[in-house]
Amino acid sequence: MSTLSFWQSDHRDADGFCDVAIVGGGVVGASTAYALRRQHPALRVALFERGLLASGATGRNAGFVLQGVTSDFATDVERYGDERARRLWAVTRASRDGLLEAIPPERFGFEASGSLTLAATPEEDDRLRRSARLMYEAGLPSSYLPPGDVAQRTSSKGFYGGLLVPTGGMLDPVRLVRALAEASGAALEEQHPVLHIAPQPGGFLLETPRRRVRTAALVLAANAYAPQLVPALSAYVRPVRAQMLATEPMRPRWLPAPVYSHDGYFYLRQKATGELLLGGARHRHAEAEVGYDDAVTEALQRDLHAYLAQHFPQAEGLAVTRRWSGTMGFSPDGLPSVGPIPDLPGAYFAAGFTGHGLAYGFRVGQMLAEFASGVASPADADLFDPMRLKCAAAAHL
Repeated sequence: MSTLSFWQSDHRDADGFCDVAIVGGGVVGASTAYALRRQHPALRVALFERGLLASGATGRNAGFVLQGVTSDFATDVERYGDERARRLWAVTRASRDGLLEAIPPERFGFEASGSLTLAATPEEDDRLRRSARLMYEAGLPSSYLPPGDVAQRTSSKGFYGGLLVPTGGMLDPVRLVRALAEASGAALEEQHPVLHIAPQPGGFLLETPRRRVRTAALVLAANAYAPQLVPALSAYVRPVRAQMLATEPMRPRWLPAPVYSHDGYFYLRQKATGELLLGGARHRHAEAEVGYDDAVTEALQRDLHAYLAQHFPQAEGLAVTRRWSGTMGFSPDGLPSVGPIPDLPGAYFAAGFTGHGLAYGFRVGQMLAEFASGVASPADADLFDPMRLKCAAAAHL
């Protein structure tokens, strides 16, 4: 955790006050600020981000808007049960639709491309076939694609089949967060880390390098970084690193939709301007890909190149223009936690999106805004109740 020296503390701006302070300027924090403006326009809202907006996981991913929770709906049903899986799917669909209604899609480069989940093994293909059947029974749009159709649609080789979900899409996550933050009317405090949070009568005191800020309500939207401010939240989220690369443009564009394969451990898209964005392979380096280090490793990046050579050989030899990493927040059961921070009345958090923050972000922001403005139990918040993890841990004692 960062600290503040005696001399620095003596040269800060005057103390400030807001009704709601949001810590974390990614898609969840910006969506919370936007929702508060729509629900309670008179509230004074401040959005704090230690770097630039979307400098965390939101701005370091591939920009996929997927539906559901895991790599396929059959796995969702097995893990969470039929009724809960359908509700979780509905939340991600509502999040997507709400976002497109709130901000003109062209402002954040949204492409209604659908999304493709491709099977790298016969077992994965079986899950995609079962997913298509279960989704049909649940009234959820999807289409199973046999290997020939997959190869034709994606110019790929070596996949056993695929699932097309027409409501998936792609976007520019940094433009999205900036559009939401601008529309929120919140006081934007970029390059302004919160160093310490202290409960006070009637709210909280936030210590920053520039000043102290008093707030009546607090929303912690820092995902993997939340435990650095509230250590007890390490029970709900742990940091996991993801690595990506970008190539020079390749024309004509041959990949029309985002690709998710190998149970979601590889993900690929091609921008309209021709660049390929590829990430994943952390399952092959699980012990190394934990923590907060912003670094890329030669071994994992080699695996990304090998993936292209195996499944998209036409991209082999493209020059790589950028390599980067980002820290995601993973939860113990694959679902985020959204709700009150234990033992901090008036403070709320969201963490543990497990690589699917863009799928949930807008709807979760609405939930957090409702919590912060006094709604005891927003619709669907029971799906993400943090207490479920405490109960599960107690059951194993």
